[in-house]
Amino acid sequence: MNPRWISAAAGLFPLTARAADGPAVLGIPVDFILFAATLLGVALFHHHTLRVALTGLIVISLYKIGFTGFHEGTGLAGWLAHMQHEWVVLSNLLGLLLGFALLARQFEDSGVPHALPRFLPDGWKGAFVLLVMVFVLSSFLDNIAAALIGGTVAAHVFRRRVHIGYLAAIVAASNAGGAGSVVGDTTTTMMWIDGVNPLSVLPAYVAAASALLIFGLIAARQQQAYQPIVLTERGGPVDWVRVGIVAWILLAAIATNVTVNTRFPEVSDAFPFLGAAVWVAILLAVPLRKPEWSLLPDALKGSVFLLSLVVCASMMPVEKLPDASWQTAFGLGFISSVFDNIPLTALALAQGGYDWGVLAYAVGFGGSMIWFGSSAGVALSNLFPEARSVGAWLKAGWHVALGYVIGFFFMLAVVGWHPHMPHKDMTAVPPAAAVAPAH
Repeated sequence: MNPRWISAAAGLFPLTARAADGPAVLGIPVDFILFAATLLGVALFHHHTLRVALTGLIVISLYKIGFTGFHEGTGLAGWLAHMQHEWVVLSNLLGLLLGFALLARQFEDSGVPHALPRFLPDGWKGAFVLLVMVFVLSSFLDNIAAALIGGTVAAHVFRRRVHIGYLAAIVAASNAGGAGSVVGDTTTTMMWIDGVNPLSVLPAYVAAASALLIFGLIAARQQQAYQPIVLTERGGPVDWVRVGIVAWILLAAIATNVTVNTRFPEVSDAFPFLGAAVWVAILLAVPLRKPEWSLLPDALKGSVFLLSLVVCASMMPVEKLPDASWQTAFGLGFISSVFDNIPLTALALAQGGYDWGVLAYAVGFGGSMIWFGSSAGVALSNLFPEARSVGAWLKAGWHVALGYVIGFFFMLAVVGWHPHMPHKDMTAVPPAAAVAPAH
């Protein structure tokens, strides 16, 4: 999940207010070349990802300020207006990443992960069942929380020897689980708020479930060969107060998500309600059990890394997508592994003509193919720093890309491609609304 709130109906990236066209090399805008260089640097220098991301952010910002400008204006004033346009997105994401890092430790200290081995099957089946649990949790929880809970349990049942391929599978399961639910992922919530029928994204589970079978079974076998599940550990008693705190924080996030974006969508982009709700819940629970505040510095580094990439992606000139088709949706899945899926979803909503179930699966699951392709992957890498290698992720987690492809075409074969007519008449939007920032 990349929590950016929300509606593309008013023109998240306004088509009538383009920034000036900048220089291009072989027809490719320099903006994209700089962003690609940043992503390449992250892939090659995975021990210095934060420095690379911040350097890329500074270079791209200076280039945009000096040459092309922004949708919101030109020069430094345009950059400041753009950042004002993005502050709710960034604040929500920062609040979730830091808050759920503390939540994961509360869950770990509750003793539940120590007790789970007695309920999981032995062998590779236990590893697969854990992925299914993450998939189900993510259908109604934030996918960051689902991935962190899954990672926390995995650290215990596999004695902290978790295969990178299995870490990739945990992220994939968390993203796949939210693909067919309008409360399971930010992209599907965007569709819901924008007027797409919640039932229209439900068929995404046909693809997501079949993908889970592919990458889940392979990853479970990987993990079994690397470090079998340990079923002899019984641990101490469960701290039900900490369990209650975890439930309280998650319920606060769910309730805020549903309430703000269904009953008060007109103000959903004015304040980081979701991130604030998580932190209010954390602070209210402090008298019961003190959080592990020492986790925040490392979690902050990982969060700043992801936020840097999100800001870089938001400055790219992606005003127009190819015509809506299943081929375009298929390609968007791969693009979302390196490019923020929120603006892609926003543009697709403004464009219309997609099968929303197919699109929900593609943009929701696609980010799993690279560790920084989704916020769930970045959050999990805070628990397992060894995952911060694009090469290792692609080599060990190859089954995630395989699952994406098989799931996509299985869905086309079973459900088919049923493009929806644009669910809103964009020509009826008043000109002032059509160019107003929607964040």
